[in-house]
Parts: sequence; C-alpha cells; structure tokens
Amino acid sequence: MKILLAVDGSADSAAAVEEVAQRPWPPQSEVKVITAAETPLMVGMEPWVPSQEYFDQVERAVREAAQAVIDAALEKLKTIEDKTLKISSETIQGSPREAIVEEAEHWGADLIVMGSRGLGAWNRLLLGSVSSAVVHHAKCSVEIVRRSQPNERKVSS
Repeated sequence: MKILLAVDGSADSAAAVEEVAQRPWPPQSEVKVITAAETPLMVGMEPWVPSQEYFDQVERAVREAAQAVIDAALEKLKTIEDKTLKISSETIQGSPREAIVEEAEHWGADLIVMGSRGLGAWNRLLLGSVSSAVVHHAKCSVEIVRRSQPNERKVSS
C-alpha cells in the first residue's frame, strides 16, 4: 500500500502524522511524506521592488520552513515499530491544493492522509480548504484527520 502523508506543520497535520505512526499497515507498505512550499508572490510598484537578494532570502526561508515541517514528521514516524515500512519524503513547489493531488497521482498513491486545518467559515470562504480540494480532486482514497479540540465534549454510550 502506498500512503501519501501531506503535512503543513499545523496541529491537525501533527494528528495525521500520529495516525499514520500508530496504525498497522499491510506488509511492504510505503509512506511518502510531502509538504508543498509555495513562495509568496510579491506585487509592488516598480520603484519599490525589492532586490533579487531579498527574493532569494524569502525563497530560502520558505525551503527551510518546509524542511523543518518534513523533519518533524519524519522524527515522529521513526517511532513506528514496523521497520519494513518504507518511508521517504519530498518538498514540492507549488500550491498545496494542486501539489498534493498531482503527487498522489504521479506516485501512484493508494491513500492520502492529511490533517484538516479546521478553518472557520469566513477563512474557508476566502481561501478555500486544501483538504476539501484534495477530497474532491484526488483519484485515490483520502483520509482527513481532525484533532479533537480541548473543549469538545465526548459523548459516551
């Protein structure tokens, strides 16, 4: 089984990593940890355009942040007892919505596991939900992991 684990450093993303780390997977399964690094677009008027050095620094900071997110997920996955589980990672340039779906298709993933950022209705309206876009466009199964909120009441039966 090929599991694509998409991470972004959020608390819900950490819950998705935890879910993958705790679950028993079929023998010879593979986990590929990815994060999408999107360099912010800088728009400005000609006299106020920052130097090329500034753009290089922004791009380097984005790459370093993406690597830190990957490293944190890989550190947690080291706790998996099944040592036959093959684990790899990659930082992908681009928008998370497209990058996750495209990488899943390119890699031949059987399952995408990712966290729900839990954006409020207003932010979802303005930004859209990455998890929703992946669910609607992926050609494989998608599991969205939501961390439980501290104030959530648990219903017992």
